[in-house]
Amino acid sequence: MKTKTKIVLFFASIFTLYILIFSGFIYYSISIYSYNDFYKRLELRAITTAKIELEQPHPEITTIKEFRQGYLEELPNEKSYILKWEVSEIKKDAELIGIPVSFIENIFKKGTANYRSNGVFYTGVVHKKNSQTYISIVSAQNYYNTHHNAFLKNLLLISILITILLIIGTGLWFSKMVLQPLNKITLRVKNISSENMHLRLPITENNDELSGLAKTFNDMLNRLETAFETQKNFISNASHELNTPLTFIIGEADVALSRIRTPEEYIESINGILEEAEKLDKKTKALLFLAQTGYDGKVQKFENVRIDQLVLDVKDTVTRITPKSKIIIDFSLLPESPDKLKVKGNEQLLHLAFSNIIMNACKYSNNQDVRVSLGSTQKEVIVIVSDKGIGIPKSEIKYIYDPFFRASNTNNFDGYGIGLPLTRNVVKMHNGVLNVSSVEDIGTRVEIKLPIGNYH
Repeated sequence: MKTKTKIVLFFASIFTLYILIFSGFIYYSISIYSYNDFYKRLELRAITTAKIELEQPHPEITTIKEFRQGYLEELPNEKSYILKWEVSEIKKDAELIGIPVSFIENIFKKGTANYRSNGVFYTGVVHKKNSQTYISIVSAQNYYNTHHNAFLKNLLLISILITILLIIGTGLWFSKMVLQPLNKITLRVKNISSENMHLRLPITENNDELSGLAKTFNDMLNRLETAFETQKNFISNASHELNTPLTFIIGEADVALSRIRTPEEYIESINGILEEAEKLDKKTKALLFLAQTGYDGKVQKFENVRIDQLVLDVKDTVTRITPKSKIIIDFSLLPESPDKLKVKGNEQLLHLAFSNIIMNACKYSNNQDVRVSLGSTQKEVIVIVSDKGIGIPKSEIKYIYDPFFRASNTNNFDGYGIGLPLTRNVVKMHNGVLNVSSVEDIGTRVEIKLPIGNYH
């Protein structure tokens, strides 16, 4: 069953049930009211009948007769009876009128009583005169019930039918209006494939659920497009980086074996092959290590690591590798409590990540000053590494996390394009955030945020 049909049926069922209950309540209430009102009319007539018949020649009787003739219209099949209360005559009087004996007894006991049989309503009242008890009974057909209630019933049935039709029509229009944006989204999604991943869903200005769905889907498309682009760049760069040393090794071996050569020439060829093989080995190990850091980190050993001490260790490591590097550590924003500098993590992986960032900053700034600032908030330890190096072209910064990708202005610097993707994986393993901002020929700023006391 389509959603549109479900919506119509749901609304029609709910409103129909409500209308039926509401109409039934109205009909029942008016019926009860008409019965009570009619009994009161009969009671008034019973009282006036008793006064007229039993109180003559009382001076008020003329006024009562005029009131009854002028204001009390005669009811359909209206009949009146005056009975003298005698126990021995009750049964006879009841059979004469066609009412049960219990009705007459109730009138005597309660002073007034009502009875209904076959559409005829009876009301009786007690009237006393000269220590004698009389019972005045008036009967008539309830024209309100036979005419007004019948009209009300027909009116309610017609209203229910019209309302149901209006509800169905409104439900169809409402479901069409609500589902139309969803249908547009469905049609647009069907047109999106790997060949046109740039397409996005239109987002309306209304801040409703469909807008949220479109935004979420567009975010997913952004991630998928990035993943596709990353995969494409990875395949392109990886094939190039791995094929180049392999091609050299195969070519050098073919040249060496093409004819008999001197020992010196063989040594030169083998040295060239060894050099390219070492490059290939480093690239392959870096690639494998990058793949390993893509796991969720549960196989790694995590312990308490103080980031300030780690930064100092990284500085010593980078200085030993590149003695010309100039690393300035800014501890002016250190918190008072050392606990705010502790994270739960793998010290070797974090050391590798920070080393990559700081060594890149030193390398691409031609060993100018590299500032490392350390601070913390209530929830995070923050490390910022900034340099005044060559920067990254604006059009290429979106590819910096692609393995083997190197910016177009890094041709004069050695590297494999593995450090930054590896660092990002390590930071993600620790539930941290890595942000890189850069301006070409001005410098680069790398911000690393790690949660304090992050347990796995």
